[in-house]
Amino acid sequence: MFEKKILVLNANEEERNELIGKLEGNGSFKVCANFDNAQGALEFLKSNKVDLVISDIILQNSDGFEFLEGIRKNDLDVKVLILSAITKDTFVQKALQLGASYYIMRPYSEDVLIQRIDEIINNNNIKVKEDTKISEISRSKNIDSKLSNIFISVGIPAHIKGYQFLREAIKMAIETPDIINSITKKLYPSIAKKFDTSSSKVERAIRHAIEVAWNRGKIENINNLFGIKVYSDNEKPTNGEFIALVADKMLIEGA
Repeated sequence: MFEKKILVLNANEEERNELIGKLEGNGSFKVCANFDNAQGALEFLKSNKVDLVISDIILQNSDGFEFLEGIRKNDLDVKVLILSAITKDTFVQKALQLGASYYIMRPYSEDVLIQRIDEIINNNNIKVKEDTKISEISRSKNIDSKLSNIFISVGIPAHIKGYQFLREAIKMAIETPDIINSITKKLYPSIAKKFDTSSSKVERAIRHAIEVAWNRGKIENINNLFGIKVYSDNEKPTNGEFIALVADKMLIEGA
């Protein structure tokens, strides 16, 4: 099998190794080099051909913009996918203007990352305008913001594991509503894969998050959220019911 050669560029060693593990675990990719700084990566690319560079914005003694500028300056034929926790629209715009093929925010879906890598390398990705890419990223940020407000309102604290799992589950239900009908076969396993855990732990953590909300007694806030009296103090929704309710509310509001 032909292995696509990838260079990973990230100042954080833990994140770098995590990404390398996911890429090589896929079986279709070979990480031929990894660096924490732009200069080292540029020197490598001057004499080595790769199919794609996956770079963060924050680098050691430099940044992703300097790296993209270096590619132009040295007239290097290489495609770059930016993978970063920085979500400011100005940063996204600048990266795309400097030649990045795509910009993915952390935390990310491994499946989406693999799909974007294949599209970029195989030149079969739809050529979308920069403002369309930015619109997609802004939409994701808007959904995250709305979910944070909902979780605060119903009393789900951010420090518990179920918070992140529940957020991911609702976002998946927004993107693919039918997945709620395959919660144990598709939704839990997908989240488990992303967070390197088990489906049963995902299910228990989401259950715990919902129970925390009910135990805090914010039933009125929960009912107000949905606009009707859905539950009483003694009634708790199943994981699937709660995920579907919030996802439906988000979709109705234009998520």
